[in-house]
Amino acid sequence: AQMVYETMLGLKNKSTFEDWTSAFNSTSTYEGNWQKNSKMLFIGFNENGKKGGMVSKIIEHRPSEFISIVHYGLIHEGVEIITGQQVKKWAGGYENYTFNEQRGITTVTVDMNAAEDFIGFFNKTYPIALNQLKIISENLK
Repeated sequence: AQMVYETMLGLKNKSTFEDWTSAFNSTSTYEGNWQKNSKMLFIGFNENGKKGGMVSKIIEHRPSEFISIVHYGLIHEGVEIITGQQVKKWAGGYENYTFNEQRGITTVTVDMNAAEDFIGFFNKTYPIALNQLKIISENLK
């Protein structure tokens, strides 16, 4: 669980985070840190090279066990937006990741909510992303 957790968050090498999250956006990365109550920007660039993404906060962080992220804003063309109509869809959205190891096998459980417009995208993309995390983790053993 420790190794999968470190790989998922990119703690030893940020590129491991970028590799598995590339399923969501090929330029996916983050700015910030994973400490509890820290601000985190999850970003990527669109086809025009403009920075976009989510403004988030790490709500809970128990290393190798659980991490909870809440989203409270957007980044649009490099500008952080934390109020207004655009934000209402995302504000309060969360992602929870639970790491459970039994007999040397780690299971990552994702619990999240998302704006209605994105449920189909996440249902399709998360299995791809998590499979990529599995491949990366297995290759690091």
